[in-house]
Amino acid sequence: MKTNHVILYTDKKLATTYRASGPVPENLSFKLKPNTLQGSSKINIAIEEMDSGKTSDLYNRNSDVIAIAPIMPLKLIQPINKPLKVTDSKIKDELWNIEAVAASKSEFNGAGIRIAILDTGIDSKHIAFKGMKLHEKDFTGEGNGDIEGHGTHCAGVAFGRDIKGRRIGIANASDDALIAKVLGVNGGGSDILVNAINWAVNSGANIISMSLGIDFPGYAAQLEMDGMHKEAAISSALDGYRKNILLFESLANLVRVQSQNKFTQPVIIIAASGNESSRPQYRINVSPPAVSEGIISVGAVGKEKSNLYVAPFSNMDPTLCAPGVDIISAEANTNGLISLDGTSMATPHVAGIAALWAEKLLKKNQFNANTLYSNITVACKDDKLKKEDADDYGVGIVQAPFR
Repeated sequence: MKTNHVILYTDKKLATTYRASGPVPENLSFKLKPNTLQGSSKINIAIEEMDSGKTSDLYNRNSDVIAIAPIMPLKLIQPINKPLKVTDSKIKDELWNIEAVAASKSEFNGAGIRIAILDTGIDSKHIAFKGMKLHEKDFTGEGNGDIEGHGTHCAGVAFGRDIKGRRIGIANASDDALIAKVLGVNGGGSDILVNAINWAVNSGANIISMSLGIDFPGYAAQLEMDGMHKEAAISSALDGYRKNILLFESLANLVRVQSQNKFTQPVIIIAASGNESSRPQYRINVSPPAVSEGIISVGAVGKEKSNLYVAPFSNMDPTLCAPGVDIISAEANTNGLISLDGTSMATPHVAGIAALWAEKLLKKNQFNANTLYSNITVACKDDKLKKEDADDYGVGIVQAPFR
């Protein structure tokens, strides 16, 4: 059975000549290995209709084809609860989530750092983004904007301006952001996400934030609807699931290696761990693409009185965690605010904190992807999570830098 596949490769010579519209050339020959990227070579992506059983032939025949995976549907990591409109009386002098990550105590605010939000788009007219340069790119065919509202809320958490004197955004002085609309009314696909990540890197992103996941059940159901036997559809979906994990792992590695040369800015990728758990009944492991090595996966915590706790819905084994319960941010298509719960809300906290760390390292002339990752993870705290299991929150709650 032939299905569309994403082919990830890199070659300086082919970067401007190869097109996905034709068949994959049998004589593809690559001069650059993933661990020896240099110069101006770029990550390249092709989409081809292929027999899933033949992909290994192409991979083995061309040693520098980095990864091949079937296109799988993407889904929004939906907030757990319905949006709750926020009134002025509910907004206190400092929101609990801003305090929990020590953002307001930091001397840094993300100035000069570019964050990319890969989500449902953005309501660029919202007051939370007044005065910002928002570079929008629609990958869905629906046009720019945010019908769903999820991307607007996430962007507000990452870099929203203060509203009525109250801080909602972590990197609230980051004034130049990238917005990739990768999820539309009918969702999206892993091919769209790969292309969006590549666009963000090539457009100068330092931090890439993603609050979405691969829809395994949806893919298996589609294969069955296309005529495949149920058991075979599940088996094929599992194989595709595994290959997509490796695809995003390879992509993250290529981004990391490429960002180590002098021609490309440092980049890190951050993704939500998922909301499929239901404590205390059961816990689910981190979902793709967040589970791929090289991507920082984010779990969610909430606050009860003076204590913090792992959110019941947050998937286990994240890299680290951040506030993800009762998170107040921008409401799309209004100038108002709403409160949402989810690892989707936790992820842009980490993106914002990463921007603060990047600003600090940039000023010290120490800014690179490895140093940024190390500083973010080492600074995490778990002292307010003593009653929780470490595999539920990773290295701890992300923290803002100080001088």
